[in-house]
Amino acid sequence: MSAWTPASWQSKPACQMAEWEDKALATKVLDKLGKLPPLVQASECEKLKQRLAEAGRGERFIIQGGDCAERFIDCEADRLETQLKLILQMGTIIEHVTGKPTVRICRIAGQY
Repeated sequence: MSAWTPASWQSKPACQMAEWEDKALATKVLDKLGKLPPLVQASECEKLKQRLAEAGRGERFIIQGGDCAERFIDCEADRLETQLKLILQMGTIIEHVTGKPTVRICRIAGQY
């Protein structure tokens, strides 16, 4: 397996990538995004990998939900908060019923 770097994805075949009309603007935006802090910390990724492995061994239950095709107009704080609360409630119910901890995974704004 090759080593991962922030730019390593650019060497992969782009089979379903958007074609940006304004390539200069797209480059400017990607450069700006590249300077921002990560949305997810490395420690969170490691914790998720550990919990998914526990689920694979039957020690945890996975709760997964969210949208993968919402519109920009639907990405509002109240709607997102409602989705998160639902996933948390589902996890609590499953933990109560099964006696096992859960891994809660929520996909929001997946196509962006």
